[in-house]
This record gives sequence, C-alpha cells and structure tokens, in this order.
Amino acid sequence: MLKDNFNDLYYLIIVARERSFTRAAAQLGVSQSALSHAIRGLEERLGIRLLTRTTRSVAPTEAGEQLINAISPRMDEIELELVSLTDMRDKVAGNIRLTLGEHALESTVWPALKPFLEQYPDVNVEMTIDNGLRDIVSERFDAGIRLGEHLARDMVAVRIGPDWRMTVVGSPGYFAKRRKPQTPYELQEHNCINMRLPTLGGLYAWEFMRGEQEIKVRVEGQLTLNTLASRMDAAKSGFGLAYVPEDSAHEGIASGELIPVLEDWCDPFPGYFLYYPSRKQHTAAFAKLIEALRYSPELPR
Repeated sequence: MLKDNFNDLYYLIIVARERSFTRAAAQLGVSQSALSHAIRGLEERLGIRLLTRTTRSVAPTEAGEQLINAISPRMDEIELELVSLTDMRDKVAGNIRLTLGEHALESTVWPALKPFLEQYPDVNVEMTIDNGLRDIVSERFDAGIRLGEHLARDMVAVRIGPDWRMTVVGSPGYFAKRRKPQTPYELQEHNCINMRLPTLGGLYAWEFMRGEQEIKVRVEGQLTLNTLASRMDAAKSGFGLAYVPEDSAHEGIASGELIPVLEDWCDPFPGYFLYYPSRKQHTAAFAKLIEALRYSPELPR
C-alpha cells in the first residue's frame, strides 16, 4: 500500500501547504489535472475525503489534517537524510530558503551573500522578501532574518549585523510649510507615511527611545506604503514624513533631499539575526551560509 500511495501523500502535503492546486502543481512540476487526479485516487483508495475544495480555496478536512500532521515530519526526516548525502560529495551543494525584509536584504544579507554565492555555485538560495513575521517551520523555510526583538524563544539566533537606528525624515518642501516636530507626540499633527504590518496587527506604530523612555506613536497620513523605496520616494516628493532606517536615508540626507528630525529620540538598537528551529539538522550548505552571514565587529561589510 505504501508503494502505491507514497507520491500521492507527498502531493497531498504540498497542496495542503499551498492551499491551491495551481500553486502546488507549479511547485511540483506536474499538471493541475494530474495532481487533482492523484489526490482523488488517494482518497478513493483510503475511502475518506482528505481535502475540501471550493472555487476559491483548498483546505484539509479533519482526517486530512490528522494524516498530514502524522506523515509530514517523517517526510521531512527522509528529505533531510537525502539532502545530507550531498554533504558526502566533494563540493557543497543544496537548496536554502530564507524569509526576510527588504532592508535586511539590502543592508546586511546581500553584501555577504554575493561572495558566498560565488564561492559555492552549487548552492541555490531562495529568498522571500516581505515585512511579515512568517512561521518558518510550517512554511518550510530553512531560516528567517528579523530584528532581535521579534524572535521566538524556541529559535536559535545568530547575529548577522551591527546595531542601527531609525530616523524620521521629510523634504525641504514639506518643512517649508510645516513646523518640525520637537517630540514624537507632535507627529500626530503631521502628514505621516504609514506602513502596514499584518502580522503585528495592522499599521506600524512608530517607536522611539531616549534613554530609558520609550514611546510608540500611531501616526496618520494620506499614504500607506509597504516598501521602503516607495516611502523614501514619497518623503522626498514632499508627501509627508517617513520613518525609515537611517542608513537608507543617508544619501538623501547628504544631498539635502531629506531633512532628519527627532534625532535625539532615535537611539540605536540591536540589528538583524538569522534564526532557525533549535531542532534543525544542518546541511553543509546551511552551515556555510551561517558562517558567511555571522556578524563580526572586526570585519566591516
């Protein structure tokens, strides 16, 4: 029975994870009709429905969820054993999936990743760029990269970047019409460019610290933009104040396109960490990536 069902069980896991036959078929490299036929055949052989299908979504039934939870860890163990065989070869090879934000990529990861990719051409790195806090276990990422304050307790964390700080910036044209804020509370009187973080409950509250005093301010404005580049451009164009990493605003400040404010309320904080499950078994490729990304104050990037 296992021989007849093994591939179909793997297909079931991917469909349930993607919540879509279309995305699962693209990932597996099979046609959508062939995938649907395989799952129906599995259900018929087992005599129970495993997936609930609608025109808009696909989700496991209670029986399907029970089966997936039972076999998925075992499939992962088999996959790890197969991947570990590559470590016995003369060259480091394999696939690594990461989730991270755009600032982490540009400021910290990409400068270290370029020489890593050149040194290990048989290592494939897939990066999903977003501002959400992904569940790296359920979504099958090898690791995530986030600020230290956002890490779960059951994760191993490796520091990969220096301390940095945020800054509030606006254009000369904006400040020609509006008085510069002297305290974070005065931001509520300004047109501010918001950012939405769904996993943190909606619009991001701007966070400030001076000494031991911490303040979070819910700002309002005409624009809500989820990419750093778009918020920077909007600020330069005079549409409001933006709250952005200081290093990203450096060129704009130096050129006079942007003016920083509230600088004494923007204390530095610990930078980015790579994190992964404590039970994760390292492949040689993943271990080499940790080596390449690990932060050392003595080695500037």
